[in-house]
Amino acid sequence: MKLLIVEDEPSLQELIRQTLERERFVVECVSSCRSAVRKVEDYEYDCVLLDIMLPDGNGLSVLEAVRRMRKPSGVIIISAKDAPDDKVAGLQLGADDYLAKPFHLAELVARIRSVIRRKQQDGNVAVETGNVKIYPDDFRVTVNNRDVELNRKEYDILFYFANRANRLISKYALAEAVWGDHIDRADNFDFIYAQIKNLRRRLNDAGADIEIRAVYGVGYKLIAE
Repeated sequence: MKLLIVEDEPSLQELIRQTLERERFVVECVSSCRSAVRKVEDYEYDCVLLDIMLPDGNGLSVLEAVRRMRKPSGVIIISAKDAPDDKVAGLQLGADDYLAKPFHLAELVARIRSVIRRKQQDGNVAVETGNVKIYPDDFRVTVNNRDVELNRKEYDILFYFANRANRLISKYALAEAVWGDHIDRADNFDFIYAQIKNLRRRLNDAGADIEIRAVYGVGYKLIAE
């Protein structure tokens, strides 16, 4: 799952980044409205953590841009401004949650997972595709209710595809989602092929009835029966 942190206080931005990376999120950071809008124009995020008070304007303008572009990202406002009017304005513009500073990092992580669960999983604890179940809260995968051991990137790839079953996914989109925004500039994508090869083998050995099918020259598609 990939997140964008929009926060101009360097120490807080770094603390949030480190915390979320320990929770196995892919994290990108910016510190201004302008750079945030450019990011959401060019890339996809599962959730955006958005400060309101930014050096070049009000963070709500970023929220407006996200919704205007019809991006599917969840948005959580994190702000020192805890006034009811700010909460109402943010929620009316389409924010999914509002968290006032200072906050506990554990609560932030829980709220992020809750927003993503609502946006991508219809509120369900597990993502199901075929006889495969993925439990994002504890990074667990089962096939026919038996645990399957995956490494981090194999898990991340499977989770990304499971939320987009039967959709064609380009190598560039997959690389951005699992490795971060700048990986799309790589000279080749052999590292993706190697991870998918191993993931296919593990799923096949476990008896999974889904298939990650290569589409020549484009990318991959998860085929679920």
